[in-house]
Amino acid sequence: MEKQKWTPGEQVPESGNYTAYDKNQNCGGSLYLEKGKRFPATQHSGSYYTREM
Repeated sequence: MEKQKWTPGEQVPESGNYTAYDKNQNCGGSLYLEKGKRFPATQHSGSYYTREM
């Protein structure tokens, strides 16, 4: 099963640790985000976030 992906600017669905990836699936680091906040902008177009389990 593929992990759900969120893009910068979308609302964070649950508080937790999220990892950013660029369009080539290179890891851009992890951060803790709180529910209701927005995913922060990234330095690369096509980037996305996944939730760490």
